[in-house]
Amino acid sequence: MQIAVLRSPKRRIAGALAASAVAVLTVSGCSVANTTASEAASADTLRIVLPQEPPTLEPCDASLTATGVVVRSNITEPLVERDPTTGDLKPSLASSWKQVEPNVWRFTTVSGVTFSNGQPFDAEDAAFSINRTFNGAIGCDVNGYVFDDSKREVTVVDPNTVEVRTETPDPILPLRMSFIEIVPRTTAADDKVRIPVGTGPYMVDFWDSGQRVALKANPNYHGQAPQFTRAVYQWRAEGSVRAAMVTNDEADLATSLGPEDGAGDLGTAYTNNETTALRMQATDAPLNDIRVREAIDLSINREGIVKALFQGLGTPAAELVGKGIVGYNDQMTPTPYDLDKAKALVDEARADGVPVDRTIKLIGRTGQFPKINETIENIQFTLSKIGLDVDIEMMDTSGQMQYQTRPFVPGSGPVLLMIMHGNQAGDTQFTLDQYMLSDGYQSTYGTPAYDQQILAAEALTGQARQDALAAVLADEPTKIRQYAYIAHMQAVLAKSNRIAYQPNSATGDEMRLAEMTHAPAQND
Repeated sequence: MQIAVLRSPKRRIAGALAASAVAVLTVSGCSVANTTASEAASADTLRIVLPQEPPTLEPCDASLTATGVVVRSNITEPLVERDPTTGDLKPSLASSWKQVEPNVWRFTTVSGVTFSNGQPFDAEDAAFSINRTFNGAIGCDVNGYVFDDSKREVTVVDPNTVEVRTETPDPILPLRMSFIEIVPRTTAADDKVRIPVGTGPYMVDFWDSGQRVALKANPNYHGQAPQFTRAVYQWRAEGSVRAAMVTNDEADLATSLGPEDGAGDLGTAYTNNETTALRMQATDAPLNDIRVREAIDLSINREGIVKALFQGLGTPAAELVGKGIVGYNDQMTPTPYDLDKAKALVDEARADGVPVDRTIKLIGRTGQFPKINETIENIQFTLSKIGLDVDIEMMDTSGQMQYQTRPFVPGSGPVLLMIMHGNQAGDTQFTLDQYMLSDGYQSTYGTPAYDQQILAAEALTGQARQDALAAVLADEPTKIRQYAYIAHMQAVLAKSNRIAYQPNSATGDEMRLAEMTHAPAQND
């Protein structure tokens, strides 16, 4: 696997935050894409431009952002869906669900629903889809992200009832089920599909690989017919190009924009589910000293970064999850910016023999979020002010992921890694298991006591669960301090004036076309 590394020399960037407010890009009137006749503005067609082509339309890979934004709740539907605003679970293809035994959840499926290919839906299809998700031969992304390796037994009780038995009690199984997209039992069980069939308001019209994906209204849809009967997706890597396509009326919607991309009055800012943070590799000196980790945390000017670099699109973060996630702790406040205290902690550690002069790698992923380079350079500068020696390494995705996920790069030395975490699932457990358990897939550090606190909280339900998970998050900065949280991020959606749509925290991962309507006519 190739690693593209850009090494940045240490640079003095005093006053960088005050001077680095980004100028909004101006957009020329020229065309930025070859718009075909079929993509011209039409009252019935949505034209959407994404950052990248979906790698697959396979429903069991819908937890991948680039796949889910096209597939989830458009082509396919789950048994249960999560309201991205409130976090509440709502019926979809299941009308109700209940825990009938400690290890068994029962789902009652809806009647009168038909797949886009004309097949009727019932509990057999639900059971098939659940079992297919766990089929190791397919390697579904959702199976690694939402479900662990424990065994589950799926039973069809009758045409409208399916039960799922787990090895141990699973209080959030209905939430997990919201990530399983339901497909007909005639779908290939041992292979992924290119053109999925579902019960959603749309179906695939065609996929012109490398060019476009087109959806059309599903004539068999069981709900209210969407106002737009077609949707055509294109993709452009550059955010400024995506924004220009909307301002030049070559697209109706452009996703994943930054404040500098030039959407102008057509840009709508919204809070997404992403949080940026520095992960501190606490197993290597000097980062194995909690005083040094606290000093790094105190050296991040969160307010300045959000104001000057993110142009106000974000809020300083005190934890790795945002509002609307079960376990979010609304009593926590971001670590204050205090270079004097930070320097004193480093000096104290130095006096005790901690090798604080050892070079620390500060690794970032190119293009991970707008102004990531400037953010990392500012952090490098403030860390130099407190006496730490930091080298920046900017990498492509494949290189950075070798440091972010297990097995980590061996012998890499002390590493500060810029991460951006989005909890799509809606429960802090998915964050804790990945990022904070000692053996978490993206965690480098922990303690047995903190692991036990996490597991005990995850076994609870209701308000007790909320309170215990919130306490786990509150204890991380004092008991572990593996992370220096930076900001809960916001994104920009460019939207044509002819479209009425309010983006929400799930828009980047699950953009529901049926929620889009014709904007009211505006008087001149």
